[in-house]
Amino acid sequence: MTQLVLLGTGTPNILPDRFQSAYAVIVDQRPYLVDCGGGTLQRIVQARAQGLEALAMTNLTRLFLTHLHPDHTTGLADLIIAPWVLDRTEPLQIYGPPGTRALCDHLLQAYAIGIAEHRDGLAPINHPLSIEVTEVEEGVIYKDDWVSVKAFRVEHGTLDAFGYQFATDDRTIVFSGDTRPTQSLIENAVGCDILVHEVYSAAQLASRPPEWQHYHTTVHTSAIELARIANQTQPELLVLTHQLFWGADEQALLDEVRELYPGKVVSGKDLDIY
Repeated sequence: MTQLVLLGTGTPNILPDRFQSAYAVIVDQRPYLVDCGGGTLQRIVQARAQGLEALAMTNLTRLFLTHLHPDHTTGLADLIIAPWVLDRTEPLQIYGPPGTRALCDHLLQAYAIGIAEHRDGLAPINHPLSIEVTEVEEGVIYKDDWVSVKAFRVEHGTLDAFGYQFATDDRTIVFSGDTRPTQSLIENAVGCDILVHEVYSAAQLASRPPEWQHYHTTVHTSAIELARIANQTQPELLVLTHQLFWGADEQALLDEVRELYPGKVVSGKDLDIY
């Protein structure tokens, strides 16, 4: 059985009810994390308190980063250190774009004093803190008995950015990451069970300053563009995430998509499960 858990559906804007980008694909009680923005570990603990035992700290051993913007990575120090303190003994496997290894190395250096005190001081932590980083290119980047993960390039300004396709025995789930409309996403999302895609309000774009309008239209996907993508890919379920409302409410943004796309679409919220 495959489940999708929305851990963080927010953006760089700090919000009280939407933490930053993070998701979990759970396959037969094995969790695979996608992105790790601010608040990820807190949401994981909340999800576990609601009955998702698969998200126990000792199970948090696989992470896939779409790109290295801070709102997708600021929870990484938590994920590296806290489960280790709480008895995770397996290496943490991190897959991400070029630069991921440097990011992890610098985090370990930044927290070296605290890590050393836990490991060598009075705290009885007698196992090493181990990280295995794989910097990805396009193609199948991970495979085990439960899931196959394929990376494909998307377009998000000058950053190396990837979307991911998770294929299990019963579901295919595709994550756009942050991107403008790209053919590679369409090719990898055709006929998927769930498409998790970022979006901004086309109707509210004019409320933004001109320089920000240029930015968003260059590196993100509008509700109109997403509706066109959904019409081409026909997912069983379209989940809106990383939503930029700019004064619109959830229903208004959903209506923007639904005006051009008749399929099933939902506004993703933190701790939703599909």
